[in-house]
Amino acid sequence: MAAHYLEFERPIADLEAKIEELSKLSETAGPGAFDAEIDALRTRAQDMRREAYANLDPWQKTQVARHPDRPHFVDYCAGLIEEFQELRGDRRFGDDQAIIGGLGRFRGRPVAVLGHEKGRDTVSRVKHNFGYGRPEGYRKAIRLMELAERFKLPVVSFVDTAGAYPGIASEERGVAEAIARSTEACLMLGVPNIAIVTGEGGSGGAIAIAGANRVLILEHAIYSVIAPEGANSILWRGARTGADAAKAMKITAQDLLGMKIVDRIIPEPPGGAHSAPDAAIAAVGDVLEEELAALDPLGPDELKRRRADRFYAIGRTGLQ
Repeated sequence: MAAHYLEFERPIADLEAKIEELSKLSETAGPGAFDAEIDALRTRAQDMRREAYANLDPWQKTQVARHPDRPHFVDYCAGLIEEFQELRGDRRFGDDQAIIGGLGRFRGRPVAVLGHEKGRDTVSRVKHNFGYGRPEGYRKAIRLMELAERFKLPVVSFVDTAGAYPGIASEERGVAEAIARSTEACLMLGVPNIAIVTGEGGSGGAIAIAGANRVLILEHAIYSVIAPEGANSILWRGARTGADAAKAMKITAQDLLGMKIVDRIIPEPPGGAHSAPDAAIAAVGDVLEEELAALDPLGPDELKRRRADRFYAIGRTGLQ
């Protein structure tokens, strides 16, 4: 499959095309004919990628967060959760595959896990509704969180959605109420819960499963009340660009950490999580293990108190 390059990666794409061309010439010219040149170009490409990703602006980070090759929920689940047993349906309407959840073991400990799934090709994207959760998806999340509390299991959620599905059927089935109930379920849990923003965290569709004790975010992920394009349309009537909105909205992991909207940034491999998915998934697993261990000693009342304090503190200016 051909690599997917973002606009700011075009110089890297051109260089890697030259590497591929030299590699093919080397096959006809004989072993080792262009090895030195190829190695030099590969080193240069790695340096260019490292430099580019160390200096991304908010709009470029938005593009990276939406990269189709970034690890999705199903990848994190396969890489981190053993004996995963998916639970389907909200016991009221049906099953929503934009939000997947179930029970499993994370490095030996039982957990409840849920997350948005966008899909990777046309068939899977349609199946998962491009990650746009419907009401039944959030009610399924509530059902899973209630089950986790009943059996005293920590809850781990993976956030990657542009928002909840805004279609007529979704509105008819009460998507706003479902989001509110799911957010409430997160905030009132008597067990540890950790949310990880792995790609694009958008609007109420994201916060509905991210009202956690600890909110973590990957280095090049974004988290916002609305997509930059939507903000441009609403605030400036389309007079500016999504890039302008992304900069103004402070949606990058680094901005969010400074405002204490997220608690920790998980570093990504040079070139982003999509360049080395296995390494990115392992890094998420290591941080998740640390965070769960830190929450283990806390009882239900203390978990709720700390969670409330965390969210009440957002936006405070120091005035009493």
